[in-house]
Amino acid sequence: MKFQAADIAAAVGGTLSGPDVIVDGANFDSRLIRPRQLFIPVRGERDGHDFIDAARQGGATATLSSRGAIDGLTTIEVADVEAAFGALGAAARSRLPDRVAGITGSVGKTSSKDLAAAILARRYVATANEKSFNNELGVPLTLVNASPDTEVTIVEMGARGDGHIADLCAIAQPTVAIVTSIELAHSEFMGGLDDIARAKGELVEALPAHGVALLNADNERVAAMAQRTAARTITFGLSGGDVYATNILIEDDLRVRFDLHSEWGTASIRLGVRGVHHVGNALAAAALALLWDVPMDDVVDGLEQAALSPWRMELHVSRAGVRVLNDAYNAGPASMEAALRAVAQLPTARHHAVLGPMAELGDESAAAHAHVAAVASELGIRLIAFGTDGYGSSAVQTVTTIDDALMALGDLGAEDSILVKGSRIAGLERIAAALLAD
Repeated sequence: MKFQAADIAAAVGGTLSGPDVIVDGANFDSRLIRPRQLFIPVRGERDGHDFIDAARQGGATATLSSRGAIDGLTTIEVADVEAAFGALGAAARSRLPDRVAGITGSVGKTSSKDLAAAILARRYVATANEKSFNNELGVPLTLVNASPDTEVTIVEMGARGDGHIADLCAIAQPTVAIVTSIELAHSEFMGGLDDIARAKGELVEALPAHGVALLNADNERVAAMAQRTAARTITFGLSGGDVYATNILIEDDLRVRFDLHSEWGTASIRLGVRGVHHVGNALAAAALALLWDVPMDDVVDGLEQAALSPWRMELHVSRAGVRVLNDAYNAGPASMEAALRAVAQLPTARHHAVLGPMAELGDESAAAHAHVAAVASELGIRLIAFGTDGYGSSAVQTVTTIDDALMALGDLGAEDSILVKGSRIAGLERIAAALLAD
């Protein structure tokens, strides 16, 4: 989306220094900046102001700054860069049509976003978050970088406590809310299930009266959110709802067939993504698309050809015939159990799992890790713990390096399948890559 620098200054309450140039989108990573973009120098492990010159060399034509004007580069001076970027995101949202869907939930929000985008792109010019850029920086980034001819927008929203979703909704102003699930995730920061539900439900509360809430009928805390809005409610689920699935069949490569039922019609679908736990995400995406007048044939084609963001239920076969299920992007108790049950369904004689820690679970951590270990044992999956002793059992081997993990797995062949999964801090996609390169 293009802005005059003076208009940016007005939108964010900043002061313009330098020429009133046109900027085309924004980025907060100087390594990825594109010509004519606005640089957003955020404070993380390092202060982004230290990379303004690198951004300029990469083609940035302007920057926000809380350190004063930058010589030789158009500058919008602000007191708080992150707050100013949020204000710019709100200004970008005001230029977009009112078909804006917000998606949140403990698990499934990125996959639901990816599936919805795959369907909607068949009929509309669609904008959606890249990867899991779903926080106070990712949401305005999505809106500011939207194509000027965007017709529908899908905004994934994450939270780490009360008020976070409400703040994102103030920027994105969604007219549709999708809530995928309430499970233990980030409970170190967010508390128990009721606390998580309260925080995630801020999305539903932010809807205008003419909006629509799409709620998971299979999750009691999500279904109860219907009481928190005057907007219309549409439910989806495997056990029932307004949009529901029957005749679910899991194939040998973990792709899933099912029949979709809705007020807009019925269709048979073979999902392009793997794992029965994605059926609920597909129903959420289909409900949004059907609500926005996408024909059922396009819904079917979109779901059958959709791809997820990287390291989510990617199934590959090594040269030795080993099936490697790479679900290493992140992990919580619910997604960990779903992935274990998925790998157990692969048609091999032996099943293994290299599991990293599940981070940010607070007081629930010990019980959650013990539960995952029990599920692996129940399913007959050999568990190797990477970088944690939280899985506890004497039958669980613990390793701390990639080489140790590969050695623990031993000689593998066509009768072996391996799940690789853990919280982002573990970086377990490296193990999947090593297995496939061997």
